[in-house]
Amino acid sequence: MTALGAVCFGQIEKSAEGKKEKASEPPSAKVSSKPGAELTAEQIVESTILIYAFPGGRQTLEQIRKTTNERGRTKINYPDGRSELVNYQRFIIRGPNLEKEKIRLDQEFPSVRYSLVHEDGKVFGVFNDQIFSPREDAAASFTDQIYRSIEALLRYKENGSEISLAGKDKLLGVDFYLIDLTDKVGRKTRFYVSVKRFRIMMLEYESGGTQYRRKFYDYNYAQGTLVPFRSVLYANDRITEETDIGTITFGQKVDESLFPKQP
Repeated sequence: MTALGAVCFGQIEKSAEGKKEKASEPPSAKVSSKPGAELTAEQIVESTILIYAFPGGRQTLEQIRKTTNERGRTKINYPDGRSELVNYQRFIIRGPNLEKEKIRLDQEFPSVRYSLVHEDGKVFGVFNDQIFSPREDAAASFTDQIYRSIEALLRYKENGSEISLAGKDKLLGVDFYLIDLTDKVGRKTRFYVSVKRFRIMMLEYESGGTQYRRKFYDYNYAQGTLVPFRSVLYANDRITEETDIGTITFGQKVDESLFPKQP
């Protein structure tokens, strides 16, 4: 099993409340600046935050995404050529920053069901209501999914992260801003932000000696906020995970008992 295979996502049929919403695009994703002036990293990222929850931006995200309930499926591709589908359900209780976020990922593999939990910046597992310490690679992968994510850029200020502009790049005819983010413990992630639409289309990072790249597809609205309903993870240019969200809802009650305290 790959490191990220132990913390996977998946897809089930979409419920009525969790369907992708057809909503009109924001009237403009452009930032006003002097002719010929280059945008700063902060201008680019703040514009991105605005686009993800137009027109309120950060305030709207905070208001709508107080909790998250997400279901889906991931196809995991192993180095030996095998693959398997894993159903998942993810619960989130939003914190003032990602370190204080409560996240539980319930996973149903063909042969086993267990959960990974992030609470107070720590990661542990739950199996048959018993707490256990997950493998080091599984814990690291789960941590990367939290701290090397779209949320990491949208909440860079709350997380105390630093951002910088590393220039521009063009891939398959699309122009991107390259935004480098370094969080307060030194994790570095590069984000590819569309110059035209200010959407995050890809991110890259190195972890455990492996170069990872996650691409985002199938953007649509969920309760007025942008969500990519599909993502593909590459490890050293090999596809290791293909994730499809089936349903995602925000603001519903999430039971605190889902987050047991470590002994």
